[in-house]
Amino acid sequence: MRYQIAAFADEADAKISGQIEAMRAEGISLLEVRGVDGKSVADLTAAEAKALRARLADEGIAVWSVGSPYGKSEIREPFGPRLDEFRRGLEIAEALGASNIRLFSFYLPQGEAPETFRDEVLERLSRFCEAAKGSGIVLCHENEKGIYGDIAPRCAELQRALPELRAVFDPANFIQCGQPTLPAWELLAPYVEYMHIKDALADGSVVPAGCGEGHLPELLDQYQGKVLTLEPHLAVFEGLASLEQEGARSDVPTYRYASNREAFAAAAAALRKLLGESA
Repeated sequence: MRYQIAAFADEADAKISGQIEAMRAEGISLLEVRGVDGKSVADLTAAEAKALRARLADEGIAVWSVGSPYGKSEIREPFGPRLDEFRRGLEIAEALGASNIRLFSFYLPQGEAPETFRDEVLERLSRFCEAAKGSGIVLCHENEKGIYGDIAPRCAELQRALPELRAVFDPANFIQCGQPTLPAWELLAPYVEYMHIKDALADGSVVPAGCGEGHLPELLDQYQGKVLTLEPHLAVFEGLASLEQEGARSDVPTYRYASNREAFAAAAAALRKLLGESA
């Protein structure tokens, strides 16, 4: 196959044992680790991370990326503690054998012009990049609702200013911000390290890949990377509320499933269908 598939398997099961079962059932061997037995990956100790890496290796699974929460904090919060958390996160990522850390560009106050915070966002992201220098771990900025880099022009601005920073392209997140995905791709394609496979309708409702407004077939035809991370968001899974800014929600009214495992399988099937069509 042209691509390797990774997954946020905590959407299938909060327990790592269930995540392993779901990945094996779907033939997925790369994990974008985010939640482990109900605990955020950022809260693992280095020893726990090493033990997890060994357990996954026994099952033929490797950690592709750390789906971290770094940069999912308010821009006006003191940055020192967040930088300390990030440095600990680098140790966790190294212990896991991860190639990447997914991160964000900070929540902004509602009603204030994003440009007001440009310099502070760049300063903070540059500090993350400096801390990661020499680690061999690639930092990848994800477009996300409510952060500075939520629409393509501001994402591109960050990428141009910080050449060492790469991008995670999430089609559904762009749609939920009113950003069409094809113009976004034209701006960001040179910076994309990998994609999150998540689709949405114009009203923001999350749907299986290829069923929304994300133009997934066209994007996959143009994508030159090697890895795609499945991020279903087709059912509310345990811990979802803790991943989003207060007051935000993931809309899932159109496609509902009897269980998280069923939703995960449906998302994997939709991606396999797309890859078969675009190969």
